[in-house]
Formats: sequence, C-alpha cells, structure tokens
Amino acid sequence: MAALRQLKRSAACAALDAMMPAWIVLSAVPGLKAEGDGMEELATEKEAEESHRQDSVNLLTFILLLTLTILTIWLFKHRRVRFLHETGLAMIYGLLVGVILRYGIPATSYHNKTPPSCSLKEGPVSTLLLNVSGKFYEYTLKGEINSREIHNVEQNDMLRKVTFDPEVFFNILLPPIIFHAGYSLKKRHFFRNLGSIITYAFLGTAISCFVIGNLMYGVVKLMQVAGQLTDKFYYTDCLFFGAIISATDPVTVLAIFNELHADGDLYALLFGESVMNDAVAIVLSSSIVAYQPSGANTHMFDASAFFKSVGIFLGIFSGSFVMGAATGVVTALVTKFTKLHCFPLLETALFFLMSWSTFLLAEACGFTGVVAVLFCGITQAHYTYNNLSEESTKRTKQLFEVLHFLAENFIFSYMGLALFTFQNHIFSPLFIFGAFIAIFIGRAFNIYPLSFLLNLGRRHKIKGNFQHMMMFAGLRGAMAFALAIRDTATYARQMMFTTTLLIVFFTVWVFGGGTTPMLSWLHIRVGVDPDQDQQPCGDNFQVLQGDGTAADGQSKTKQESAWLFRLWYTFDHNYLKPILTHSGPPLTSTLPSCCGPLANCLTSPQAYENQEQLRDHDCDLMRNDGDMTFTFGDTAITANGASGGGGDGAGGSGWSVNGKKQGSTSEEALEHDLDSREQELLSHGTRLVFPIEDHI
Repeated sequence: MAALRQLKRSAACAALDAMMPAWIVLSAVPGLKAEGDGMEELATEKEAEESHRQDSVNLLTFILLLTLTILTIWLFKHRRVRFLHETGLAMIYGLLVGVILRYGIPATSYHNKTPPSCSLKEGPVSTLLLNVSGKFYEYTLKGEINSREIHNVEQNDMLRKVTFDPEVFFNILLPPIIFHAGYSLKKRHFFRNLGSIITYAFLGTAISCFVIGNLMYGVVKLMQVAGQLTDKFYYTDCLFFGAIISATDPVTVLAIFNELHADGDLYALLFGESVMNDAVAIVLSSSIVAYQPSGANTHMFDASAFFKSVGIFLGIFSGSFVMGAATGVVTALVTKFTKLHCFPLLETALFFLMSWSTFLLAEACGFTGVVAVLFCGITQAHYTYNNLSEESTKRTKQLFEVLHFLAENFIFSYMGLALFTFQNHIFSPLFIFGAFIAIFIGRAFNIYPLSFLLNLGRRHKIKGNFQHMMMFAGLRGAMAFALAIRDTATYARQMMFTTTLLIVFFTVWVFGGGTTPMLSWLHIRVGVDPDQDQQPCGDNFQVLQGDGTAADGQSKTKQESAWLFRLWYTFDHNYLKPILTHSGPPLTSTLPSCCGPLANCLTSPQAYENQEQLRDHDCDLMRNDGDMTFTFGDTAITANGASGGGGDGAGGSGWSVNGKKQGSTSEEALEHDLDSREQELLSHGTRLVFPIEDHI
C-alpha cells in the first residue's frame, strides 16, 4: 500500500511537470500488481460513509443555529428588545460556532511526511486522472492549503466542508429573498415614490460605486507606498469592490420600521432603494468584470471598452427585466385560462416552480437572475395574485415569507461562521479602515445631492430627517456578502471578501442596533397606520367620502400621481389587467368594437359577474371618481370627482366649502380654499382640529 501511494505521488508530479492540459492520464509500471484491492475498496466505502456523516453534521449545525436564533428572537420580541435584530443574532451564533470549529477541535494529523514537490510553469490543473494497473483514479483540486497548516489535513478538510460553494447562495438562497421582496411590495407607497427610488437605485448606486472605487484606489496606492501590498491590485478591482459594497441591505432597519409602523414614505424609499439597488449592484459588478480594454494595458481606461461595458449593463438589465416580467405574464395566463384554482396544491406548486425557474432561466441565458426574479415577483403580485384561489394566495405569501426568513438567517449565520472557517482571509488594517471611510462618503454622495435635486421637482419634499435616516440606514448585508464570496481566487478578491465581511458585521450590529434611538432623535413618525397615511396636502387631515363616512385609505387625488404613471395606470387598468387576470373592466368596454371577438375570448366571465367587486388593489394609487371631503373641525371641504356625466355637466367637477360650489378642480384651488378657510377660522378664534393624531 505504501509503495502504491508513493508511486501515485511520483506519477502525479511527473505529469504536473509536463503540464498536460485538463485531463492527465498516467500509466503505472505494468508488472506492478496492486495488493489488497479488497482492502482499498473497503477503505473507500468507509471514507464515503464518513464523508456522508460529516456532511450531515455540518447541515445539522446550521439547522441548530437557525433553531437557536428563532428561540432567541421570540425571547427578544417577548421582552421587546430592539437593540439587536435577528440577523445580528444569527451572526453572533455563527461566530461562536466558527470559533469552536477553528480552535476548539484538536487538529489530529495522519499526514506526517513531507509532500512531494512539483515545479509548475502555470497554475494547477483542476482534474487529475491516474491509470494504475488498468484502474483509473480521478483527483480533483480542492483548493490551496495554508503552508502553516500543511499537516492538519483533517481539520482543513472539515473547514472546507463547512465552506459552501458560492453557487449555493446564488441558486438556492438568494432567489426566495429577492422574490419575496418583489412579491410583498407595498405598491401604493412604492409607486408614489417611484421616481425617487429609481434615482437613488440607479444613479445613486453608480455614484457610490465610482466614489468608493476611486477612494479605494487611493488607499491601494498608499498601501503600495507603505509596503503593505504583496500582490497585484488594479483599478478595476477597486471599482468592483465599489460595486459590490454599494449593495445595501437595511433588513434590520426595515424590520424595526415595520414593527414600529414608521412613516410609510420613508419605508418605501428605503425598501425600494434596497431592492432595486441590489439588482443594479450585481449588474454593475458584472459589467466591470466584462471591462476588457484592448492592447497590452488591460487595466487602463479605454473609451471603447467603457462604452461596451455600459452597453452590457443596459443589455443585461433590460434583458433580465423582460425575462422576469415575461415569466410572470405566462404564469398569469396559465392561472387565468385553466382550472388550477380548483386544485390549490397544484396551483401553489406551479406558482413556486415558475417563480424559482425565472432565476435559473435568466442565469442560463447569460442574464442576471436577481433582476429577473425581482421583477417576476412584482409581476406575480400585480397580475397572477388576482387569479389565485383564496387558499393559494395565503399559501404563496406564507411559503415565500418562511423561505425568505430561513434563507436570510442562514446567510447571516454563515457569515459569522466564515470569519473563522474561510482559510484565505487577508486582513489589511489600512484597506479595512479606508473602506469604512469610503462607504460613508459614497453613501453621503448618494443621498444628499440626489435628495436636493429630487426636491426641486417633488411637491412633497424629502425632509432633512428622512435624508439623515437614509444615510444612517445604508447597511450592507446578504447581497454584498454573496457577491464578495462568489470569487475569492485572487489576492485582491480575498482582501475584498474579508473587508466586506467586517463591514457587514459593523453595520448590522451598530447601525441596526441604533435604529430605534435614531428614529426618536430625528423625530420621525412611528405608530402610523399605512392605510390612513395619505396626507393629501402634507398634513394629517381626516378624509371623508361623499356620503360622510371615512375613507378606507384609498383617497389619493389624481394630481398627486405622476403623469407618466397615470398613463401607465390607465393602460394597465383598461387592457393588461383584463387580459391577464379576472380583474379590471371587461375588454368589450375598453377595446374598439371591431375587436369584439378577441375581447370576448380574452375577457374572463368573472369580469362580468363581479365587475363592482374586483380585486384591483391599484385603485389606492390614484382616485378618479367619487366625492372627497376634507374636514377642519366643523368645516367640510368637498371635492366632486369627475364621474363621467354627473354634477353640473358631463365631466363636471369642483370643490365646495360647507356646501358652496367653488368651481375649480386644480390642486392650487384646493390649497387656496384650505388656506383662506384656515385664516377665517383663526380670525374668529376658532381652533383647527386634526382628527388623526400624529404619533411621534
């Protein structure tokens, strides 16, 4: 047996010296007969059984971590402890287990001899095939082992097994997290701030990427001068780091916002930015990797390569968007024109598989699955949800909520574990300190200048305390970690991964734990009912319907919606919703008469039967008809909506104060009436009463 092992080592070294590509076939001495074949087979079976047992222990470790996290979360919620979120807890437990695995288990060794040395002209091959007396043995490259721990083979193998393949994060753990973000989107507040969200997510992420990248390039140059840089670190590497670290994940802050019922618009700005920002960051990082200048200077600026990367960014993002939306549309059509709602289990299973396959389909086609599954979730919530049975609507929401919770906490537990089990960390104090400074500066360049520009065109301004909270809430999380761990082959990528891990720890623990005091310090409203948080004129007015009853949170005026969104809403409500769902007006009433047969074919029978009780939740985004009354104490100002032919004439509308017709439909007229009536009441010593309290 010993002679056979020595022969394998010698043959392997000879083959590696020759550097035959990919697959290497070696022949042993024909006359040598391997003794103890039965013993070798038995040893192989025992090794496979031991490997299976070790894998089970590793998975059991993570399950126990999640179980312990859930129990601690319950304890924290029971005691109303908010200084530490569940993700921070998962990271702490992961750290403790990582310390035990790294330092608590004795490093026994069965490999005490000096390993054979081979001089290679190029990098090591990934697969080695040995032919020993007609039997073929395949060896695969597991990775580099630290020279200081060359004899701790068993411990290295154990630590390597608890280090998951990065593709596990992208193909299994990320899809439910991203899909849940799109599927659970609160559309009213999201679309009310859509322009600002897109500006922060696209332009803001690009600004943050380039600010951080350029600052880190200066840090790298300083490290080079100080002699702390031991390998290559290019400008494109700095930009790549800027892209992955610009992916924000304020899950801790948003969870506290949701628990305290913080201001709906601030929640929408933070949530929408983080969701879109993740998609932009991953496409931006892919575009930077694709940046390949022609000529010898492959890491210098090249205009043609730059514009090519911009084209790749736009192509990948738009292609992923179309693919995600198309999958959602297909699912909506299938659930509409079949009887799947009679079998809720099959309906839920199809919904789940179609949603998950969107991610894999986009990745297989060369697009980005994160973008595709995000817009698939938004499309499914907007269209497919209306076709599902009542049981399936509950099942799908609960299913993806549970998957999102488990996947997210698994990733944060693994982050804590990886700090001690990852074997190629590169801790550079100067790089780490520079990265912390750079992300704060990059976040400031993202939030404050863009908020100033957005406020020039917004009627409801993004207030200073909102901007400070958005600056504070720029936590890093699962997406930054997943992007960093996906490639750790080079010196620069290993340093980025280590730094990203420490940044995630710091922001989740410090900023996440300081969210509640920061809300109080910045005087941001909490205890707000999202269904009543309308504020038509920037204050809390009680909104009444024409019959004198309070509105149910769906009193947005038409003027408050952007004109572009109003066009989209009209097209969607009149055409897309009736085609893809059982909601919306019948197509026979919206399409031209020449399209009658097509309209009859595409319109669902439910559209005729339940035309007045349709589940169209977008009516809260914009109100086109009905009367609204804003009350000031004992004074009522009524808005008569344009309802087709009522009132003083067809399409006639106007405002009335205490029953007196004012005859203007513009928003300025409303404000003038409110201001004049307020001054009149104040001049007579009457106090204005705002029935809805402002909880701060």
